[in-house]
Parts: sequence; structure tokens; C-alpha cells
Amino acid sequence: MHFFVELFNNVLAVFRTIQIKDVFDIIAITFIIFSLFKLVRETRAEQLLKGVVVLLAVYLVSSIFGLTMMTNLMRLLFEFSVLIIAIIFQPEIRKALERIGQSSLGKRYLNFIFKSGKSDEEIKQIKRSIIHVADAATVFSSTKTGALIVFERGVKLSDIADTGTIINSEPSVALLGNIFYNKAPLHDGATIIRDGKIYAAGCILPLTDNKKVDINLGTRHRAALGMSEMSDAAVVVVSEETGNISIAVNGKLSRDYDRETLIAQLESLLVDDTKIYVKKSSGFSSKRKENKDEE
Repeated sequence: MHFFVELFNNVLAVFRTIQIKDVFDIIAITFIIFSLFKLVRETRAEQLLKGVVVLLAVYLVSSIFGLTMMTNLMRLLFEFSVLIIAIIFQPEIRKALERIGQSSLGKRYLNFIFKSGKSDEEIKQIKRSIIHVADAATVFSSTKTGALIVFERGVKLSDIADTGTIINSEPSVALLGNIFYNKAPLHDGATIIRDGKIYAAGCILPLTDNKKVDINLGTRHRAALGMSEMSDAAVVVVSEETGNISIAVNGKLSRDYDRETLIAQLESLLVDDTKIYVKKSSGFSSKRKENKDEE
């Protein structure tokens, strides 16, 4: 009984020393740890994390049983653990930083600092490109012509564009039709739309690493998912087999779009986001989003 009373008094003494800043510190650390576990869950990093736990267990066992060489080897390994983790988890670290930049904080406040808002004319250009792509996708759907069109958003895709041919041209149904004509040299790759213009064509996209995707999905759809996983891009896909029009965003694929629904979804993803901060001649002015993003 005396033990429990002493334990209670010790715990109470600790709580008395806690200040408001300590509470915020604990909450912040808890959030970071939870976010890290959420980030690595169901990815290759989860298996690597399990390996790290095994190494920690080996280190503890070797220390308890006095295995000097094994203990020194494990200690040396852990001394370089920060560098090793940075190398091994590089894709996950990059994805985490990209997600921070794509968060509501990054879009609403950091855009003001980096001046990534769009002018009214730029928004009109993006809307025109959406209509051209929707018209072209409708034609491709009727003729069952495969197409892969990437709308660049916050994350710049210059490294992906470098794998294809730089065009930097005004979009049109005719031009998109020429690009994805099945005997054209650029038809197998993806076309990147940047700021409402066709920036590059014939680009090679990374395939998705998600093992849970539908096994019936072809390379074109897997490339669309892969591109949407590594960036915030909105990717339009037209199936060569079925003519079905789909959109890949944030690693998820939604299907069965027609011209009207495709325009509405793309404007929700591309135009509404740009209305957070719109450049005016006098500076930046805040505007409310007119529509919520469709799921």
C-alpha cells in the first residue's frame, strides 16, 4: 500500500511541474509520431521499419548477454542510422515533404509567400485547356483511342517533361488528336498541360507501386496512378480497350466521365484551387472557393 501511495505522489509531483508549453510539446511530438506511422503504413517502408525494430532487439539481447563484438557492431550501425534512414526512406521523406507543401497550410498561406497564385487571364487559359481536353477525350472515347493527359498543379513536373518532347503550344482538339494518333511517334507517352498550355508530349510516367490496384488495369492506368501518387497532378486517362474516361488524383482512380462531368471535375481540381489567391494589379486578394472538390 505504501508503494502505491509513493508512486501516486511521484506521478502527482511530475504533473505539477508540467507547464502549458510542455502540453503543446507533447501534443506536437505525438502528432509527428502518429504521422510517421501513418506515412509508412502499407508501404515498403513498413517492412524496413520492422527490420530496424529487429536490429534494436538484437542490440538489447547482445548487451544483456555481454556479446561485445555484436554490441559494438550494432552501436556503430546506429551511429550512422540518421544517414542510413535518410537514404533508405528517401522516397517516403520526399512524399511527406510534398504532402506538407500540398496541405491547406501550404496552399492558403505559403502560396502568398512564393506568389504561386494565378491571374484572371491564366485562369481563363486553364479553363480553355480543360474544354479542349474534354472535347478531345470525348472524341478519343468514341474512337477508342488511348490517351494520357497530365494537368500539372502545385508540383512542377519538369523532370517528367524532360523524358518527352517540349512543345509549349496552345491546346486544341486537332493537336491532341495528332499527338495521340496511334501511328504518331508521341502517342505512347503522356502529354503534360502546364498553365493551360501543352508543355510536353511523349513523356514517360512512373508506374504505381500499389499492389492493391485492380489487376486488370493496363500500363496506361498504372502510369496515371503512379503520377498522381508522386505529385498532386490530375491525370486524365482514356482507355484504348473500352473508351472509358478516368481521372487519377492522389493515388485514386475515378471512372465513367463524360464531357460535362469531366469539365466539372477538372475545374474543381484546377480552377477552384487557384482562386485561393488570385493575383490582381494591387496585389493578392482572397476569394472563397465556389465549389467543393468532388471525391
